[in-house]
Amino acid sequence: MNEEIVKGKWKEIKGEIKTMWGKMTDDELEKTSGNLTSIGGLIEKRYGLKKEEVQEKLQAIVSKFAEKTQSVKTSVKEGPSKDSSAHP
Repeated sequence: MNEEIVKGKWKEIKGEIKTMWGKMTDDELEKTSGNLTSIGGLIEKRYGLKKEEVQEKLQAIVSKFAEKTQSVKTSVKEGPSKDSSAHP
């Protein structure tokens, strides 16, 4: 599931990663092809952080987009709300 989310939302996720870890370049992130293990390894080396800390933060980023994706899917399945006054 995470791989699907990363592929589908790569630009947004990449932006979040760059916001959190500003020393990461577009080229470095593109070379990982969105592989979270590779991204984590780069961040660990660049910032001297523990693997667990990096994984936790990366998972939080991906989870945020997973929740947004699920929310959109649910809205599409349910259709417009019945109490919508926009269309009589």
